[in-house]
Parts: sequence; structure tokens; C-alpha cells
Amino acid sequence: MSDFLSDLRERAASTWTTLYDRITGVRTGRGESLVDSRYVPWIVATVLVLLLVYYPIGMILNNRIDDDIALTPAPEYDVAGGSKAIAIVETLVSREADHWLPNAPFWHPAAALDNAPNFQLGMMYAMSRFVLEAGDFLGRQRGSSGIDNNLDKAVGLLKYDGTTWYWGQGNIIPRPKAESQYRDAVDYLAAYNKDVAAGKATYDKRADNLIAFLDRAAADLGSTSAALDERAQAGGGYFDFKADDVFYDAKGKLYGYYMILDALGQDFDVVLKEKQAGDIWANMLKSLRTGASMNPLIVVNGDPDSMTMPSHLRAIGFPLLRARIQMREIEDVLQK
Repeated sequence: MSDFLSDLRERAASTWTTLYDRITGVRTGRGESLVDSRYVPWIVATVLVLLLVYYPIGMILNNRIDDDIALTPAPEYDVAGGSKAIAIVETLVSREADHWLPNAPFWHPAAALDNAPNFQLGMMYAMSRFVLEAGDFLGRQRGSSGIDNNLDKAVGLLKYDGTTWYWGQGNIIPRPKAESQYRDAVDYLAAYNKDVAAGKATYDKRADNLIAFLDRAAADLGSTSAALDERAQAGGGYFDFKADDVFYDAKGKLYGYYMILDALGQDFDVVLKEKQAGDIWANMLKSLRTGASMNPLIVVNGDPDSMTMPSHLRAIGFPLLRARIQMREIEDVLQK
């Protein structure tokens, strides 16, 4: 057996040596090399094009962070008598699904990006959180009825892992891409909103339902604040290459919650006026908008009192905490 293994090892080593020599153009006396010397410049040029042109330019073209706070629901989703909040979620999810980056395969230039993908993941988390709460509260009659079927399906689809491509998570059998799941979720949300407009589905605009969502959003922003603080304490200044991931995830959530709550303010306009919560609501939106609009050229994780290295994580954390406190204040007002 030892002779067999020794012979097998020698054969493997000989095969590898021969293959290496032929690929690299070394003559072995057994024929031409696999790569003719005439093609070497073209191979080198191709590699340089990939490294210096395809990926850099592709990254620039794909690095889109769409934080348009003036966005309104798309006409195809804005149903008279339906929910403005549901309509804006449909619009945002559809928009991002058409340019989804977090699951880009390695040969796609977007695979080397991190800011835009983290922004999208943070925003999608806010969208899925709202739809989940809509199914649990807004889409029921005082919690005694079952969850709306369309909302239930949309929730499951929006919770789908945003980094999923056909392969890549150790799966042998292809899985649906994240963006295809999100587009299906939009269809279910559109069906639900049309049912709301037609009086066939519940969208219960009561103060306690609004309180329930504000409570969940505030809790989520609390977790985001903790993540910002943990990364900020790690320091690193200009050389902390994880700081931008945390920053843009927070920015995505702030943008998502701003867009949802701005639309919810229209849905719950009567409730907010009755409770005289309009001013606090406007201040909360202003805080969310401030954080969602931040877009530094380079995310720096410096010390709070540094003159040369700002702390962008703490900078975005301030309006985030203000918005969270204002959410709690609105909850108190709505409970009276």
C-alpha cells in the first residue's frame, strides 16, 4: 500500500509540474505551451482592464444611495382611499428591487461596494418592520381578527435575506434572488391596499395602533444606536473600514422610518390633530430627516473632540436619539 501511495504522489506531482510548465510557457519537450507567448500581452491587458476599468467604473455607476426625502408614492400604488404609508413602502421596495446590490455576485462590480448595499439593507429592515406591525395591528380589528392574507404573505417575503442570490449561502439547489421576493411582496401589498380602498380589508387608524408601531420603531432605533456606539468606541479614525457599514445601515433605517412616518402622519392626520401631537410629530420627522440626509464623502470614526478626525457615527447618532425620544413623547401624548 505504501508503494502505491508513493507512486500516486509522484504521478500527481509530475502532472502538476507538467501542467504548470505548459500554462506558464515553459518548454517541457512535450509540445507547445497552453498559452502562446503572442497572447500574453492580451491576457495582461485584459486583466488590467478588469482591475483598472471594469470594476472601478462599474462601482461608480452602481454606487447609488437614493435618499430622496421628497419622494411621493408612485401613481400605480397611490390608491384613493388606501394607505399612504403602504403606498410609499410599495414605491420604495419596488425602486430598490430594480437596483438591488447586497447580493451582487463576485463578478459584478457592485460586489465590491458596501455603502449602498448597507443603506439598502437598513432601509429594507424598516420597511419589513412596518409591514409586520401593520399585519399585527393596523390590519386587524383590535387584534381579534386574523391577519390579512396579503399582508401575511408580504411580511414573509420582505423578511427574506437581502444577500441571497441563486447560490452563495452554501446551497446546492438554487434559491430565489432577494429582489424577486421583494417584487412579489409589492404585489401583495398592492392587493391589500386596493382592498382597503374598497372596504374589503382593515386599516384601523386608531391611536393605540400608531403607538404600537412607534414603540417598535423606537426599540429598533435603540438597537441601532447601540451598534453605532459600539463601533464608535472601537475607534480607527480614517482607517476604520467597518465604520461606514454601520453608518449606512443606520442611515438606511432613518430614511426608511422617515418615509414611512411621514406617510403615516397623513394616514393618522385626524388622530394627531385630536391629540394635539402635530408639533411633536413634525419635530420627530425633522430629526429623522437630518440623520437620513447625512452623506459624508468618507465615514470617519474619530474622537468626539477631535479637530481633524470627525466622528460621523456619533454625528448620525445624535438625530437618531432625538427622534427616538420624540417618538416616546408622541406615545405619551397619544395615550392621554
